[in-house]
Order: sequence, then C-alpha cells, then structure tokens
Amino acid sequence: MPDRYFAETPITGQKVLLAGSEAHHLIHVMRAKPGTRVVLFDGSGAEFDAVVDRTRRADVELAILARHEVDREPPLEVILAVALPKGDRRKWLVEKVTELGVDLLVPLRTARAVAQPVQQAQKRLRRTVIEASKQCGRNRLMKIARPHDWTELVAETAAAPHRLLAHPHGEHKDAKPLLPPDSSDPVLLAVGPEGGFTAAEVSLAVAAGWQPIDLGPRTLRTETAAILLAAMVVQPPP
Repeated sequence: MPDRYFAETPITGQKVLLAGSEAHHLIHVMRAKPGTRVVLFDGSGAEFDAVVDRTRRADVELAILARHEVDREPPLEVILAVALPKGDRRKWLVEKVTELGVDLLVPLRTARAVAQPVQQAQKRLRRTVIEASKQCGRNRLMKIARPHDWTELVAETAAAPHRLLAHPHGEHKDAKPLLPPDSSDPVLLAVGPEGGFTAAEVSLAVAAGWQPIDLGPRTLRTETAAILLAAMVVQPPP
C-alpha cells in the first residue's frame, strides 16, 4: 500500500500542494521523485490516489488520480473525556484512541488532575492524531475539544443517553453489556486522573445519570483505563 499523507486544506481540484512536515517527510525521508505514487487524505472521509508531479526544497506538488470514499469509522460516535496524563503517556493515549476510532477527545480539568492542557500541547496532540490516522487508515481526524471542567462537562451532557464513568466501585464491566443492543446513539466516556475522581465528582455524575463502570480488580493508569473503556465500546466482545 502506498504511503499516506495528510493534506491540511480540502482536496477539491486536480492538484495538491503539500508543505510543512508532510512535504519534509515525502522529500527528505522517502526521497520521493516525480512519478512516486502516494495516498492522500484531508479529513473529509475520502482518500485520494495521487502522483508526485514536482518536488521543491520545502513543498511537493501532486496530481490527483482518483477519489475514493472509504469509511473506516466505528458504527458509534464515541466521545472520550479524560484527565490527560503527562508527557509521553499523553501522546500514547491520544495515538491509541485515534486508532480505536474515538471521534472526539475532551481534556478534563478535575480536582486531582496533574497535567493541565495548554494551547501548545493541544497543537502537538493534533499532530499525534494526524500521524496515528496515517498509520491506521482513518480518513477522518479525531477532534480535540477545548479543556472542560468536570462540573461543566456534566452539566453540558445532561441529555446524552449513554454516559459511562470509569470508577473502581461502579458496576463490574462483565455484569452486563455496556450499551443496549443495536444502539446507534453517541456514547460519552469519562476517565479521571491518576488519583481518580473525588467522591464529590462521582456523586455529581451519578446524580446526573452517569453509569459508573468498574474496569477490574487491578488499578489501571489513566491511559490504560481510557483505552480499555474505549475498546469495550468500539469493539465489544461477541
């Protein structure tokens, strides 16, 4: 399969200009020459067969050969709200939930959160989303929302039909299916920081209709819990 590259602007014509890190990788790492075939995607859901027309020092001009509507998204819309960990663990979390097919990531500010999201960090995370999408074949990028306080998120999502909260004293994950059979409604997941949600934060969520889910007898790191809960919803066991 030809290498995949992300176009920052929507692909609407027969020519595309790649610049920035995508062009750098194509020119200086892959050593692309005129005639090199690649696959492009622009986040719209389609992917495009393309061929390199011309390379310059900092950009690449490509010709579009064909457009394909290729849907590799899960059947459910999944929103993951999580108190992001620090450093490489944050990047790893974002990479894996992108691969799983999460639609929207909402960074959470909670009482015990240790890493507060900042604008520069969100830009880096978007780059992680692009790289993970290139690797796994997604043609739509997972979106990253602005950071939300926990109380704000609970209030804003009061009408959502499916809201699952990772909590060690909740309902055991094997007790019953997490979602009704054949449900097509969006699913909202929440995972707290290393120290967990406080009792007050859990009480607030339960009073608002959230379903606490116990992920097992072992204490999981934030990123592990987030990936496990997302996988249970996106790819439930038969």
